[in-house]
Amino acid sequence: MSIEIIIVLLSLVAMLTALIMDKMRPGMILFSVVVIFLCTGILTPKEMLEGFSNKGMITVAMLFLVSEGVRQSGALTQLIKKLLPQEKTSVFKAQVRMLPSIAFISAFLNNTPVVVIFAPIIKRWANYVKLPATYFLIPLSYVTILGGICTLIGTSTNLVVHSMILDAGMKGFSMFELGKVGIFIALAGIIYLFLFSKKLLPATRPETTNEEDGDSSLHLVEAVIGPRFPGINKTVGEFDFKRHYGAEIKELRRSGRTYTNLSEVSFREGDTLVVLTDDSFIQTWGESSVFLMLANGKEYEPAGKKKRWFTLFLLLFMIVGATVGELPGIEKYLPEGIKLDMFFFVSITTVIMAWSKIFPPQKYTKYISWDILITIACAFAISKAMENSGVADLLAGYIISLSHDYGPYVLLAVLFIITNIFTELITNNAAAALAFPIALSLSTQLGVNPMPFFVVICMAASASFSTPIGYQTNLIVQGIGNYKFTDFVRIGLPLNIITFLISVFLIPLIWPF
Repeated sequence: MSIEIIIVLLSLVAMLTALIMDKMRPGMILFSVVVIFLCTGILTPKEMLEGFSNKGMITVAMLFLVSEGVRQSGALTQLIKKLLPQEKTSVFKAQVRMLPSIAFISAFLNNTPVVVIFAPIIKRWANYVKLPATYFLIPLSYVTILGGICTLIGTSTNLVVHSMILDAGMKGFSMFELGKVGIFIALAGIIYLFLFSKKLLPATRPETTNEEDGDSSLHLVEAVIGPRFPGINKTVGEFDFKRHYGAEIKELRRSGRTYTNLSEVSFREGDTLVVLTDDSFIQTWGESSVFLMLANGKEYEPAGKKKRWFTLFLLLFMIVGATVGELPGIEKYLPEGIKLDMFFFVSITTVIMAWSKIFPPQKYTKYISWDILITIACAFAISKAMENSGVADLLAGYIISLSHDYGPYVLLAVLFIITNIFTELITNNAAAALAFPIALSLSTQLGVNPMPFFVVICMAASASFSTPIGYQTNLIVQGIGNYKFTDFVRIGLPLNIITFLISVFLIPLIWPF
């Protein structure tokens, strides 16, 4: 075993430990590992920086802006109001109206703004029709994940794997190629939620705080703590929340527990704070990444109808343009150097949205999740280091030796399980980065088509259902629904198994070895 292999293996173990312990943001942890590889000569400066100029990473950045434009247009708010039945209804009937439509929307938009907009509206609606909000919020998060696996742009993980395939000199995914298996997983997952969510989810999670302050200008706001909240890992007593934000914390919710005696409780990302404040709180912090979501139970006036329709036209232009641009024979009609791919159309859409002020162009940097982009860029470098050092070949050989004589089907299952465990413990993009070079080496050593292994990475890296920590949307609904960690395990683990079985069975039929 060479010194390079030892360095990479030790660094990866340290990286996984740091990600699980959540001591730093994932982007900084991965960047630290990449710097180690640079200092030890495992990566050249060019290899280290390639991820930062990668087309897939920049596409993800612009898709954040497109999603923000759709959010600010008010189109999603109007849609969810039309989907929610306003008269007395049952959980099953309401889910039938909501879940398939939300899955479809999330196939083309970033999951987080969909959940941030829909979650407080659904919670308020559930109280109005006298149904438990707990029957709808985890399913909301899950169907955005299920919808995201059906298209190239539905989740950043798909774009990351697609870009890695292109970097390896092979043909990547078309816009709807992953839907060949993703649609079956999404349909099975939605049917599972129809049948079992009412049985497996809690009927209620009591909320203790009422608006009892005599000042009518003050009201309660639910605030889900985001990654940039400055008080993370500090106790409520150490961090003066009222001085920073002009609001008084009434309670803190975490993993189904409600804390009202707060002085010794430490803030964590994903905690939901119930604060007493005035209308300026949401106006000031609504577009800040300090909080993942703010909700005060009030209706907001959407943008004008013309703006909403123009936004939806731009979204349709982007999707149809990228799909048509991939058709065989289109390239011969184009000038040399022009490629009508997703990058081309998302660039045009982003610029038009900015110039037409669908999102405020002066604040465009606020709407991009820079930590996710740094994580993705570093993921490319870590994947390259695993190839350069021989770690990918070593791990692939070890996996093959453990399952020898069983053929590629068993190895596909093993790769799914490894990737899925990583995505539940760390982040989906980091999981894909670790799994991709192993998949490439597995297929090379076996002499089979690598595409089934690449597709299974996309499915496994997105299938984060069993814990609230693997996906940001799970964290958001955990707080607003006051769910326990075990609620996610109870309803999410069977969904992981459903995704596993469908993936391992169907993928080799659609993309033969």
